[in-house]
Amino acid sequence: MNKRTYLFIALALLMISLPAWSQSTGAAADSSSGILHMITTPGGFRNLIAWGGYVVLFVIVFSETGLLIGFFLPGDSLLVTAGLLAYSDTGAPALLNIVWLNLLLIPAAIIGDGVGYVIGLRSGKRLLNRPDSRFFKKEHLQKTEAFYAKHGGKTIILARFIPVIRTFAPVVAGLARMPYRQFAVFNITGGVLWIASTTLLGYFLARSIPNIESYIHYVIGIVILLSVLPVAIEYLRHRSRKQQVEEVTEGQ
Repeated sequence: MNKRTYLFIALALLMISLPAWSQSTGAAADSSSGILHMITTPGGFRNLIAWGGYVVLFVIVFSETGLLIGFFLPGDSLLVTAGLLAYSDTGAPALLNIVWLNLLLIPAAIIGDGVGYVIGLRSGKRLLNRPDSRFFKKEHLQKTEAFYAKHGGKTIILARFIPVIRTFAPVVAGLARMPYRQFAVFNITGGVLWIASTTLLGYFLARSIPNIESYIHYVIGIVILLSVLPVAIEYLRHRSRKQQVEEVTEGQ
């Protein structure tokens, strides 16, 4: 299948699944608030996984890494929640199986980055000239370019753990004409590390802490904090450097 086919399948699955989930759970009176609840709250994550299982998780992981419009989707927090739900201490079967979870989502992450690479390789220059829209901000691409310039090929691995950056990193790699073999090594390594570390973190937390679902809000809060911390630090550094440059300029 070519790039357009992958994009069409992912978008179709998202459009089919979201309204059905909103209607079946009755989470909100209107679809927009239902979707917002689904992708921003621990309770929403759990309901989404309970309803869509592996299929929805595959689509979200693929979309966040392979489609430019997927940058807003939950990543680390959703994967940790999936890991939590792959263990049950009540004697009842768990919602997910930790082995199948990794066997399905690791390929989703790798294929997603591969599609992003192709987008950057074939359409990167057009993206740089594309006007901003609700689902595309040129600023995100430019920040990822700066991150890539600083960290090189390691960006493909490091970006897996940084929201927004992970969506645009493979696109920038394609735009920069990174040799595909080199990209593939970073892609596979990053995909395995990201999926395995986040799902296993949730799984072993569930095994170690009885009734951890009662504290899931705290767990997800910590995961989100750790996810955005690198971005916040880099922003503060950039702001500090900018102020220093302005001070030097004014002094002259």
